[in-house]
Amino acid sequence: MKYFISVGEPSGDLHASELIAALRHADTDARIAFLGGDLMAAAAGCAPVIHYREMAFMGFSEVLRHLPAIAANMRRARRAIDEFRPDVLVLVDYPSFNLKLARYAKERGIKVAYYISPKVWAWKEWRVKQIRRYVDRMCCILPFETAFYRSRHDYEAVYVGNPSVKEVDERISRASSRADFLRRHNLPDRPVIALVPGSRRSEIKNNLQVMEAAAARYPDYQPVVAGAPGIDMSYYGYYLTPGTPIVDNDTFELMLHAEVALVTSGTATLECALMATPQVVCYRANGVKFSYKIMEKLLKIPYVSLPNLIAGKRIVPEMLVHMCTPDLVARELGDILPGRPGHDNQLEGYREMRAALGTGDAPANAAEIIASLARIRK
Repeated sequence: MKYFISVGEPSGDLHASELIAALRHADTDARIAFLGGDLMAAAAGCAPVIHYREMAFMGFSEVLRHLPAIAANMRRARRAIDEFRPDVLVLVDYPSFNLKLARYAKERGIKVAYYISPKVWAWKEWRVKQIRRYVDRMCCILPFETAFYRSRHDYEAVYVGNPSVKEVDERISRASSRADFLRRHNLPDRPVIALVPGSRRSEIKNNLQVMEAAAARYPDYQPVVAGAPGIDMSYYGYYLTPGTPIVDNDTFELMLHAEVALVTSGTATLECALMATPQVVCYRANGVKFSYKIMEKLLKIPYVSLPNLIAGKRIVPEMLVHMCTPDLVARELGDILPGRPGHDNQLEGYREMRAALGTGDAPANAAEIIASLARIRK
């Protein structure tokens, strides 16, 4: 069977690479074409039709500036689908692009599966109408999503497990020792505060200076910045004190070996929780209180970070928009340092979150559903 997979972001590249391996196991004749990244290329044994670096645009202004590029990517993707003629189109999050692709595939009689639901339970709930119309199978990786789809929209979705649980555990088992990590990156043997400002330039611009200023309040710790794939190291220099160390493309081990972390909201917050590193979630955006009030109206959820959403309560502090200041972030950071009250409380919350996620093998379960969809079409 033939599967066309569409991914538009780095985190999707990781999850989709695991899905490709599982699809090859579920369907030994599987042929793969995809939009995605290097991890997917290694798993599929071929280059992407479009690399996600050409697709990862975020926010209204950034999307507006790149409308011609987005339109060109859509044309290339549709042409690739017509040439490859897949049995199933597999979408991974990235809804603004992928739902348009879903409609195109559906109109051509191609089955459509979604692996990793868009966050329609948080905002843009109107997208569920498109999902109901164009998506044959929805494979969710957050346990509360199935109830949302069923109770609010009478749409059956399946919780397949969360891929980060297995991915993080496997990567921890392969990780180097703390001493090796420090030696590899020429870092002194001092306790580390990991600064993880995101994978996009706008996120780095808005959050990194606040993170470094907050970490500087604790001189016994050394702040170390997580350099993201695709971001030139010189870009960080605009927002950092000279000499602040940057670990290039090794975010996982930085968070693993850090005592605590400051993390921009996203998949990294879940990974940080699964490796039991206490964290403060930071998301400054433009920092205007009015923007926060708008966000409160738009969002339909009490939290924005994955650990809190999965546990259904506040596990990690969320310093959002105008509350993401050096003083307020530093206060929350001080509470989760080793020996402080918030440290052990957060670790207990992590254990509750992990129990809620369960132990299901998400890529394997999703691959079986997707392969069966391909067989139905045949």
